[in-house]
Amino acid sequence: MQFENLIVEKKEGVAIIRLNRPKAFNAVNLALSNDLIGALYACADDDATRAVIITGEGRGFCAGGDLAAFKDSLDDNPAAPIREVITAFNIAIQGVRSMPKPVIAAINGAAGGAGLSLAAACDLRICAAGAKFIQAYTGVALVPDGGWTLLVPLLIGFGRASELIFLNEPFDAAKALAWGLVHRVVEDGELGAAALEMAQSLAQGPTRAFAIAKENLNRAMQGLLASQLDQERAGICQAASTADYKEGVRAFFEKRPPSFTGK
Repeated sequence: MQFENLIVEKKEGVAIIRLNRPKAFNAVNLALSNDLIGALYACADDDATRAVIITGEGRGFCAGGDLAAFKDSLDDNPAAPIREVITAFNIAIQGVRSMPKPVIAAINGAAGGAGLSLAAACDLRICAAGAKFIQAYTGVALVPDGGWTLLVPLLIGFGRASELIFLNEPFDAAKALAWGLVHRVVEDGELGAAALEMAQSLAQGPTRAFAIAKENLNRAMQGLLASQLDQERAGICQAASTADYKEGVRAFFEKRPPSFTGK
């Protein structure tokens, strides 16, 4: 499988999907979202693929949405490019959840915004000791998307999810483990091997039973996820139409604290 924004390789029943926009810390744009959809569908249809790893190329896992892709529309129709990207990214999130095989997020570096949503959608999460996490959206006056407001609270609890949204403080791998966001933390240089070992163990397991169990888990929340994705998409487009969002993006690129007015 060849993709412009992904590296996909196969190892003994395991497909490794590597987000490949390292200069942008693998930030999500429309092209990456569409590539991810294609890769996930291909893995789902491939009988030889029995487990999947999603990780990042370079120093980041996924920094979130690519603000550079949205910047040029600030004065025209700021919600339009966000709506386009989110529509595709949501399909990718549903592709992770509907994958009839275990999906592991191997979080190799910074995970923020949509990157946190993508990790939360996976079945298992293992991270490098040096990985850093942040909610990120509200830092530029946006709101979480990609299933964040359903999946993250299910993992870490409603109160902690609220803390991330309102305080937007970064946190490290140790806190991610303590909160239950990740299942395991390994040394930075050991992440690839540890994730592959876990995936190959799963690939040698009763994958049909895994698929049925995952379907049963999904049934408890699938309707909620579809509804929440629609709600989040509407919410982030509404937030993208505010003066605070424009200020947040400009402040980000000007490397200064934003001055929000609540408008």
